Amino acid sequence: MGSTPLTSDVVRTLRAAVNASIGEVGPGLYGVGCSGGVDSMALADAVIAGAGAPHVVIVTVDHGLQPASAEVAAGVAAWAREQGATAIVRRVDVRSRRGSLEAAARTARFDAFDEVIEQLGLVALLLAHTQRDQAETVLMRIVRGTGPAGLAGMAARRGPFVRPWLAVSRADTEAYVQARGLAVWDDPMNRDPAITRVRVRNSLLPAVRSENPAADEALVRLAAATREWLDVIDAQAAPFGRFPIDCTALAAAPPAIRKRALALALDRADIAYDASHLDAIDRLVVASERGEVSLDVPGARVTRSYARLDVHRAPVPAIDLGTTRYVAPDGPYEIRTWQTGDRMCPARLRGRSRKLSDLFIDLKIPRGQRALAHVLVRTTDRAIVWAEHVGIAYGFSTDLAPLPR
Repeated sequence: MGSTPLTSDVVRTLRAAVNASIGEVGPGLYGVGCSGGVDSMALADAVIAGAGAPHVVIVTVDHGLQPASAEVAAGVAAWAREQGATAIVRRVDVRSRRGSLEAAARTARFDAFDEVIEQLGLVALLLAHTQRDQAETVLMRIVRGTGPAGLAGMAARRGPFVRPWLAVSRADTEAYVQARGLAVWDDPMNRDPAITRVRVRNSLLPAVRSENPAADEALVRLAAATREWLDVIDAQAAPFGRFPIDCTALAAAPPAIRKRALALALDRADIAYDASHLDAIDRLVVASERGEVSLDVPGARVTRSYARLDVHRAPVPAIDLGTTRYVAPDGPYEIRTWQTGDRMCPARLRGRSRKLSDLFIDLKIPRGQRALAHVLVRTTDRAIVWAEHVGIAYGFSTDLAPLPR
């Protein structure tokens, strides 16, 4: 298909952005998350052009939510192989997961990405989020009542995940697809009003654009500026951002530094929290009372004892280290020692899965203690709902009783 000078410029510009990201990552094998939609097909094509097809793995996650999903995934894989790239299709079970359909699909998708990254040793996995996606994310967080850190939106790079097109418009990716003659799929779920992002895209964001036609760019600039401020605040908060915390030292810092330090400490401890929890814990930090005072957060208790602030995980009731099996509303459960390859969704990550080995390392659990750690497993689907040293999984609250023998 022929292209105009304008579309040729778009192809060069978008490929240059991809090449810059690849250059920052360094050499290796690159993955691309590709659903078959406009943005991800454009990105897959651009990464193949920039890195060379033998260095690219196109990863398609089939959520199984549409009748044509398997056919679309197979089509993307066939196209990738025609280009000389490796193609992987992962089918995931979304409907059995907890939470909204949107959140469950995202969790399942990133679980699949994590597994491919680990299995193939990918140096990065590139995602096709664009300016519109970033604007929607920031707006959704504003509506939900985010704290300042939430205004930073999606990071251009976080761990192995790279988003080279956060400043690229949807019009540009559409022009790229047209110029390259790429076949794309329009997912019907992108028009489903039951999904929060769809409502923001089709109703809320257009209303904001009616006040400011450049609202997308403005929201993306807000995210970029917030991330710059966040980098500065994080540098000042980092020395305090690990439990136990010296309240006397932290109380002397400005509120923004205090709360960011507490957020970093809770993140490192793998504890779930929201803005109200940060406010309450901050009041403990600056309190003048002596003695001991505590407050509960999901799955844990934060305690100030004189000038020392620490966190203690709430124990899971009725668990022993024998072979007893337990029953609860979503059970039964059984307990065993953890195994290599075990994964769970800790409460703090709100549904995002990680390897237990990585969680233990993050929490600085000594190797000897890690080897003996136990996990509580739901027998119906083998989901880990609690792990020693880590705590309860997202969405679970166990009240267990032994099964009758």
